[in-house]
Amino acid sequence: MQPLEVGLVPASAGEPRLTRWLRRGSGILAHLVALGFTIFLTALSRPGTKTGPLMENRSEGGRAQWVTPEIPALWEADAGGSLEFCLCMAEAILLFSPEHSPFFFCSRKARIRLHWAGQTLAILCAALGLGFIISSRTRSELPHLVSWHSWVGALTLLATGVQALCGLCLLCPRAARVSRVARLKLYHLTCGLVVYLMATVTVLLGMYSVWFQAQIKGAAWYLCLALPVYPALVIMHQISRSYLPRKKMEM
Repeated sequence: MQPLEVGLVPASAGEPRLTRWLRRGSGILAHLVALGFTIFLTALSRPGTKTGPLMENRSEGGRAQWVTPEIPALWEADAGGSLEFCLCMAEAILLFSPEHSPFFFCSRKARIRLHWAGQTLAILCAALGLGFIISSRTRSELPHLVSWHSWVGALTLLATGVQALCGLCLLCPRAARVSRVARLKLYHLTCGLVVYLMATVTVLLGMYSVWFQAQIKGAAWYLCLALPVYPALVIMHQISRSYLPRKKMEM
């Protein structure tokens, strides 16, 4: 049985030019959406402050009053952890794209180093956010792991750690005694996509919090719910199209 090799699948020579440009445009839009959405929600949470945008309060006699509610520290930690985690991970994956990578001029070795830098930064952001959440809930004497958001987030961090170990094996295959590097690359790519989708689901579940739904309502809330999905779709297409397993050609 011939070994598997994971590599870039070149675009078909007969592919319409419009299709190629649409694919490049969708990739560029994925970069902008990931960055813009992270900036927007970080600004919405107003890091460093204890109050958020005005909210309508009808608790006293049914009369509307405008108050400035306290921002839950946990949401601020999410804005500083989960969102940056998704952004760094998305950029670390998209930089391998042969069509819309911002580092298309770099060699593959340089891209691998940038990939490691992005993933390391993502893990650091997640670790800082997790530490802040644990500290905040402990001081407030609140229970841990009481929502789907927290459970999926914890599983995502665990899976990210496993992915990092797999990446170390690919970085130093001889030291890790890896005999089938190409097959391990395929597993790393597939599991990496699953981890990114888990991170996206974690962010989406965070938008169901009471505080976030009080700030973003109506059609804007559904738009915020759809925005993180778009980069995930682009990454899914990139991995399924450009990094498909193929049989190694005979010399």
